[in-house]
Amino acid sequence: MAGLRSRAGAPSGRRRALAAAFTVLPLLLLTCCVRCVESSKPSNIIVVLADDQDVQLGGMMPIKKTKALIGAAGATFVNAFTVTPLCCPSRSSILTGRYPHNHEVRNNSLTGNCSSALWQKGPEAEAFPIYLSKQKYQTFFAGKYLNQYGKKEVGDVAHVPPGWDQWHALVGNSQYYNYTLSVNGKAEKHGDSYEKDYLTDLIVNRSLRFLDDRSPQHPFFLMLSPPAPHSPWMAAPQYQKMFSDVQAPRDGSFNKLGKDKHWLLRQPVNPMPNSSINFLDDAYRKRWQTLLSVDDMVEMLVKKLDSMKELDNTYIFYTSDNGYHTGQFSLPIDKRQLYEFDIRIPLMVRGPGIKPNQTLQAPVLNIDLAPTILDISGVNLSTVNVDGQSFLAQMAPSLRNGTARPFFLVEYTGEGHPTTDPACPKLGPGLSQCFPDCVCEDAYNNTYACVRTLDSKNNLQYCEFADSESFVEVYNLTSDPHQLENIVKKVDPTILQAMNQRLIKLQSCVGDSCRNID
Repeated sequence: MAGLRSRAGAPSGRRRALAAAFTVLPLLLLTCCVRCVESSKPSNIIVVLADDQDVQLGGMMPIKKTKALIGAAGATFVNAFTVTPLCCPSRSSILTGRYPHNHEVRNNSLTGNCSSALWQKGPEAEAFPIYLSKQKYQTFFAGKYLNQYGKKEVGDVAHVPPGWDQWHALVGNSQYYNYTLSVNGKAEKHGDSYEKDYLTDLIVNRSLRFLDDRSPQHPFFLMLSPPAPHSPWMAAPQYQKMFSDVQAPRDGSFNKLGKDKHWLLRQPVNPMPNSSINFLDDAYRKRWQTLLSVDDMVEMLVKKLDSMKELDNTYIFYTSDNGYHTGQFSLPIDKRQLYEFDIRIPLMVRGPGIKPNQTLQAPVLNIDLAPTILDISGVNLSTVNVDGQSFLAQMAPSLRNGTARPFFLVEYTGEGHPTTDPACPKLGPGLSQCFPDCVCEDAYNNTYACVRTLDSKNNLQYCEFADSESFVEVYNLTSDPHQLENIVKKVDPTILQAMNQRLIKLQSCVGDSCRNID
């Protein structure tokens, strides 16, 4: 009988279980549907791209609100690098996700393909804004685009790159006043009124207007590219007396002789004359002053997104095109060099799925920005021709599976003038950026390629120059973080050979082969 009762009771138990399941099922379905709707709603994306902002020499100090609103609210990448330390080729890499040898923009000149006809017909026509537009993103650009943008030889201001719905691009290089914008293909001239013309403020004001006018049915993408802290270093009136007691950092390689380094680093006077030091200290202060308006820009954007109830569904990236130096190895001011101060860049990101207060160590490159943005937007990255890789997985591991990068490339093609600089007649032709005190920051033969490894075991840099000396520089950044000693003559030859082979592979890599170097 006991057996009969047991068998008879079983259907009753199953009925109770089924009844409970049917009670819970609608709730599960409802929850699932809500999550499906939430996950299928595309996230908005904003990129704030500073101009020449270093991370090694205190360049992040003035933007305290930005660090709190983006870095503390999300992820800070402490090993972020540009693949080329100069404005136009770096920005071209950001837009395309490609190394310079693949987008073929070599420097800031038209002959170096900066915003050239070749760029417009090729890489620009495949840049990430086009994919975002196909994903129904409403796209907005304001500020500095590429150094030669708007030149009459290459379409003038009428040329609006594909993929942008709203276009407010600076003609030429960074300015704060007295500039021309291409506003959706028409020239708009600006003067010297702070209220009407100060470019950093104009950029944020127009972006807020774009957000007001957008369609709420579709996601938006904004790229804001202020001139700060690039020269001519013109701060907003309310910030012109700030940081009066600040001077450039005196530690590390400051005012050091460029011993055992390539030719260009061996030519500056050492120690630097007082005139150079006074010049670079003044530049350092003014750079910080200009960044205060960028800090205000980020604060205004975040407040606007919050008021729109869009902050939690928006990724905000903050970065720069390259680093900078002020007195390192007795070079007064510029970028373009292979050293940490010029190739390391700030990178902070907040957004959906990113936990706050993360400090991420894995190396990330500026060619990774495009695939990361496209990954967020839902584009299948296997359909896109990029050399970089998405770092969404590093910021939000639950969203993607990521892969490490054992090696990466930094490459640069030097610029020079075919004739002697009249201000520096003793120097001869082939040089450029010879100020102050006729210290040249660039030359035709300042052309190099470096392979870098950065992981828990190795922190090495190996560089080869395309000059008459076939000069090689090698640094162990674990023991020598300021790159004071070129150890090429001390390193095991098998290591040099391995680095040379990796460099050869990276210099000819395309797409997948750039991400999979042995």
